[in-house]
Amino acid sequence: MRKGDSMEYKIALNPRQKKEHTRAFVTECSLQVYDALTGGKRIKELVEKINATTDKEEQKKLKERLPFRCPHYTRFRDDYRDREHIDPESFTWQTCVDIDDEEMVETANRRSDKLDKEPGMWQGMMLHKDFSARRKLHIDIRLPMGMTVAEAQTEYCKALGVKPDTSCLTPERFIYMTPSDFEIYRSEGWYQQLSDEEIAQRRKAYTDRGLSIDGRDVSGSFYDPEEGRGKKEEVRVEDGIQTDVVPCNERTLFIFDECMKEAGLEKEYLVDEGARHNSLKSILSVGATQLLKKEELMGVLQVRMAEHWQDKNTITLVNDFYAKYTDPNQKLTLFQRRVLAQSLKADVRGKMEDVRGKDGLPLSSIDFVTTRQSSKAFLTLPSLLQNVPADGLQKGEELDFEEDNSQCSMVNLQWNKLPMGVRDSIEAASPSLAMMMVTAICPCIGALATGVSLDVHGDKRGLNLISYIVGDPGSGKGKVDPVVDAWMAELRALDKMYEDQEKDWRRRKVAAKNKKEQPEEIALPVRCLTLNNTVANLAERLSNTEGKHAFSFTPEADTVAQKWKSTMSDFSVMLRQGYDGSRYEREARSAEAVNVHIEHLLWNVTMCGTPDALYRVVSNYTDGLQTRIAVASAIDNTFLQLEDKNPLLTDKQSENIRMIAHLLPLMHGEAVLPKLEQTGRAWLERIRLETMMNDDKVKARQRFRICVTAQRMTCCLMLCKVCEQLIQKHGLNGAESRLKQNPNLWKEMLLKTQTPAMLAIYDVIADSLMENALFYFRERIENAYNSRNYRGQNGERSKRGKNDSIFARLDHHFTFEQAMQQSVAIKGGGVTHNSVVQMLKNWKNQGLIVYADDGNFQKKK
Repeated sequence: MRKGDSMEYKIALNPRQKKEHTRAFVTECSLQVYDALTGGKRIKELVEKINATTDKEEQKKLKERLPFRCPHYTRFRDDYRDREHIDPESFTWQTCVDIDDEEMVETANRRSDKLDKEPGMWQGMMLHKDFSARRKLHIDIRLPMGMTVAEAQTEYCKALGVKPDTSCLTPERFIYMTPSDFEIYRSEGWYQQLSDEEIAQRRKAYTDRGLSIDGRDVSGSFYDPEEGRGKKEEVRVEDGIQTDVVPCNERTLFIFDECMKEAGLEKEYLVDEGARHNSLKSILSVGATQLLKKEELMGVLQVRMAEHWQDKNTITLVNDFYAKYTDPNQKLTLFQRRVLAQSLKADVRGKMEDVRGKDGLPLSSIDFVTTRQSSKAFLTLPSLLQNVPADGLQKGEELDFEEDNSQCSMVNLQWNKLPMGVRDSIEAASPSLAMMMVTAICPCIGALATGVSLDVHGDKRGLNLISYIVGDPGSGKGKVDPVVDAWMAELRALDKMYEDQEKDWRRRKVAAKNKKEQPEEIALPVRCLTLNNTVANLAERLSNTEGKHAFSFTPEADTVAQKWKSTMSDFSVMLRQGYDGSRYEREARSAEAVNVHIEHLLWNVTMCGTPDALYRVVSNYTDGLQTRIAVASAIDNTFLQLEDKNPLLTDKQSENIRMIAHLLPLMHGEAVLPKLEQTGRAWLERIRLETMMNDDKVKARQRFRICVTAQRMTCCLMLCKVCEQLIQKHGLNGAESRLKQNPNLWKEMLLKTQTPAMLAIYDVIADSLMENALFYFRERIENAYNSRNYRGQNGERSKRGKNDSIFARLDHHFTFEQAMQQSVAIKGGGVTHNSVVQMLKNWKNQGLIVYADDGNFQKKK
């Protein structure tokens, strides 16, 4: 077919050239548009970059910016690529076979030419052939009459002598496009609309088999019911063990493979005789049973363990895991949330228009994506659907059209698009530690931007933040140390000068010990304070910061627990008042003792430590400290392989961080961010509705301060964005001059940073803070509020006496003998008749029991 004749042939593609061309977008075009794209400079340069790098992650990012086409349909309703929006009338009656085995590419290429020429089923059925971006092979074929996509791919791959790629079988499947010089062959019938007569014959062949007119079964997939696909199959194993099977699809395979990666395994382990059983156990342990139904898992094993999936040991292991270790009420981990969210991207279609407010932000509830754990709903924000800022791109900023609407972690919100300084901090640790690093550095940013106050719900406070980074030994939390040092380098240098002056004063003080004239007492504004200090000394330091934020960092939180063991309540009070920026006073009778009067206590703190150390620092769950701490966790790297190149903070990254840190103290004034406030209120409302449905009072209570903390953290990132824009445009010196000349410049720029992309980060931060707060503290909070020592918010006296354990074990109506029996069970054999009598008298006096009509006892309702 001549390229000039391609206009009459229709194709569904995503050119990825405009802001609305998100991953879900496809539109019907002529093949002329396809030829223009593949012959263009942009796609060629992208493919050259892909082949020039050996970094798999970088290859993946570049590949995901390529345009793509859909082989099975030429049109989707509303230009939205998912199964619900398929137009069956536009079925192409063709499919694309993806040869991803590098060793088989040359063989498949040669055999496909032979099949197309030799007499047989596949003669003349090849429509198109080209190389993928990484020199794998794509072969488009016409479907034989009556054959479904799955059947055709299976038979064609058998004829080629290769294994079929099951990920190519979904209706909404797409193929990345490559430059025109990668095209090997194109027939005249590629994407050509068949005659009405032939289409009618083909549709009848499907409907006679109980399929739709485009060959799908009732589940919407291309699986063939006659082959047992697309419906449940019952597999019986000896000894009465049995299970159901649902054939795997792109979603279930993705979930299983991600769990395999999390367990640090390769596919070969599942077929290795010695490692097969333990490998499957590891995959089930990291979360496969939480993310897949049992019959879905068996469908995946049918593919991944084709020869062993029906073995008695395999079936028993799966059944045992689902019977013993799957709790429907168990909270999903961050890893599980991410995997589930990514796997659902083909199914996510939130009803956003009904809940949009002005500026495209949600007003109240947000559409829930139904999953097996219905209470673990994932949410999609309109800000994620609009992945281009409303005020356009900044100079030097590049569009990325691959932003996924359903992803739920800082990694998936494109950490490399975060502001300079923040981005460098994450690169120094690794993308997998992005949320940990953001939580660690935000107190630094808030302390440096000490002159900035943020309006949250009408209350203007500084960017006061307290964070705790949780990680097991060797988990990577130590990567925080050099990054924090880089952020605070300029401030520490100034403190070093003050400390040298103090040392000189102490030397003069000692030298003048017996002299009449003593050197004058000095109070220098040291702002980087060690936590290995006494209450009095730390309070004195905090009073000398000249109304600016102090900052403390400790890589070992046990330093706090050990130094402040007898005064942890003082430490807790100081941190709480530091978070609120409230008044702090400390008086003493002695003239030499420290007397402190601080109008607004400003103190930001970052701590790192193990989970055990966290519980030693936060030991009271009703005094409010826990709700004021932003907790982030390092990833579980117990079974991860050591990275080939361990990320380290480079000189260039340190310099970028220091430039941002240099500009932050130049900002002074109040920041009012209406879009951020609206996003925070929408998040609060969403959590409120969710907790009302689940009667989750702990989570409902946590949301109040998490909302404030998340807004402060997001504001910190936005301030860094302002600094980055100024540096890019004017250089460091020029940026500094403009901030000094125009004190309101940063406020004007800050308002413009409220783009959908930045606002989306708020939800990621807030959800992560909530997830970690509940993971580490939920049970302890519930126990604290249920304690008999807690009066409750209504101020009512607890009716639980000294012997409440015995009281709880007794029935509503009980006898003296039963009270004696339970007393012995709880207290032992030393219980006397008189002690039980006295216990019952106490209960009666407390109003817990009354005498029953039969002379026994009855609990008071």
